[in-house]
Amino acid sequence: MTERAFVNYDKHLRGLKAPPAAARFRPMSRTFLAVLQFDGGGFVGWQRQALGRSVQGEVEGVLQRLTRTRITAHGAGRTDAGVHAEGMGVSFTLPDRWDAVSVRRAMNALLPDDCRIRSVLRAHDGFHARKSARSRRYRYLVGTDDDAASPFRRHHEWPLCRPLDGATLTAAADIIQGEHQFEAFAARGQLKPHYHCRLGVAEWHLRPAGRGYEFRVEGDRFLHHMVRMLVGTMVDIARGRRPADDMEQLLASRDNAGTSAPAPPEGLYFVAATYPASAFPGPTEETHDASHRC
Repeated sequence: MTERAFVNYDKHLRGLKAPPAAARFRPMSRTFLAVLQFDGGGFVGWQRQALGRSVQGEVEGVLQRLTRTRITAHGAGRTDAGVHAEGMGVSFTLPDRWDAVSVRRAMNALLPDDCRIRSVLRAHDGFHARKSARSRRYRYLVGTDDDAASPFRRHHEWPLCRPLDGATLTAAADIIQGEHQFEAFAARGQLKPHYHCRLGVAEWHLRPAGRGYEFRVEGDRFLHHMVRMLVGTMVDIARGRRPADDMEQLLASRDNAGTSAPAPPEGLYFVAATYPASAFPGPTEETHDASHRC
């Protein structure tokens, strides 16, 4: 190449625009939904906090150890201190060298003993465990027998240790089904005017061997302390400490001044979140229920 030709070629190269660094080095990634179980007794709740051990902090710590990168984990719900989970949906994004099988195996090898990944699913980009959920399910356990105070049970149910009126419980559970504002069943300072929630399932079941009751509730969304305040109020009605028609009046109320205290957190379980099939690649059933992915 002559000197003149080299100069012209050099000018040509300098005139070309290099692609942005982000475009040249953008890593490929995959989004996953992990179904997480945890015993809430040792946590300040799901959400990462300045003080105390959180479930989100444990999950993100494991993801950082696996990737050497800070990764945010999004939960399907924000459980309080002491609340447990049987199928908490958790979403996060990892480099594309990871697949669902290796994610589950690696995370379970590093998570503490009070946490476990039941299953992992690949999800489409943009999937978010909380924002993409169609509904959430909770259950609450109340122990009415004397053995509910046992050290083997008292940290995983409400050790009420006294009988309840089943017919009254049925009537109260029937009232809260449907769409309501539920402003009276929210923690003070968390009230949102005209914040409607729809409860598709609100029922109770007898537990085996006279051990008490199990409340089950499913809704499109929940206010802070909502499930525990509903259970606390229903139990007070069933114990005869409140009039039977109180539940209907409270549903029409705009504050929680007359609502019973929340039921203890140790009896509450986040059971599952349900997602549309379109959130996941490949042929699927109509919805993905986090509780059924083992």
